Amino acid sequence: MRAAVLMALFLLVGAWPSPAQQPSRPVDERQVYEVATDLRCVVCQTLSVADSPSEMANQMRAIVRERLASGETPAQVRQYFVERYGDWILLAPPRRGFTLLVWLAPLVAVVVGLALVALLVRRWTGRRRPTPPPVDAAMSERIRRELEHEP
Repeated sequence: MRAAVLMALFLLVGAWPSPAQQPSRPVDERQVYEVATDLRCVVCQTLSVADSPSEMANQMRAIVRERLASGETPAQVRQYFVERYGDWILLAPPRRGFTLLVWLAPLVAVVVGLALVALLVRRWTGRRRPTPPPVDAAMSERIRRELEHEP
């Protein structure tokens, strides 16, 4: 009998939740997907963690899910990955410092391209056909006579 009481007590203590664990809240998979789309897969590198089929991307999605379940915000989860991998892990780099060039270079390229096209169009449309040299009076008279004598 004593063994049965001890066994029941042991099972009861083992099933009791420990105060160190935080109860996890349900995670919306759409939120996990949105956070994962902002992160670059370290294996595929051209795909987001949400789209990558690699095992590493699966593990990263699990980390995202666990952190969101523990109560962290999506921004805190992104910051967790940035602290470990740097800004490179973000598919859209922040608009500051050296990565500002990533955002400005396409804009500058478009402006330069449009200016070049405008310059070329202006040159092409600005050309006129050369005017024929003036015809002197004697040549004019000869042309008129020849046109009159034609049948």
